[in-house]
Amino acid sequence: MNFKANTAQAVDTEKPNNLKPRYLEAVTRVERLHHRLLDLIKDEFDRMGWDDINSTQAMLMFNIGDQELTAGELRSRGYYLGSNVSYNLKKLVDTNYIFQEKSKADRRSVRIRLTPKGEEVAEVIDELYDRHLGSLEKIGGLGDSELVGLNDSLARLERFWVDQILYKL
Repeated sequence: MNFKANTAQAVDTEKPNNLKPRYLEAVTRVERLHHRLLDLIKDEFDRMGWDDINSTQAMLMFNIGDQELTAGELRSRGYYLGSNVSYNLKKLVDTNYIFQEKSKADRRSVRIRLTPKGEEVAEVIDELYDRHLGSLEKIGGLGDSELVGLNDSLARLERFWVDQILYKL
């Protein structure tokens, strides 16, 4: 009986141990992919001779797009951390990529939107993504079904992490 209990326990602990390397690889890949995307954007702006913004700031402008919103809305959408948003928005306002004004509805809140200069940055990133789409399937081997599966898996991982934060599981 003791042998069976030990064997059952070994089987139960075996699965998580086999899963751990795959989980850690996924976590590492997510982090690495984020850095690679920022590298791609940096290279694009370097080729254009734009050196007054960094790739994080360019992505911030792409994510704002044609919307008018607050820094809090950017944070709540999960794009950025609070201090990161504040620092980058201040720099982008100072360099005339973003326009900000106090909200008419709530004077304590500041609304932000892209200036024409910021819209140009967002357009450069959109064009970069369009170029990628031209060869993603042929060269990268990623078509519609692969991206659907990938996005589903990443969404489940994100939901799992959010649950860990919210419910301390």
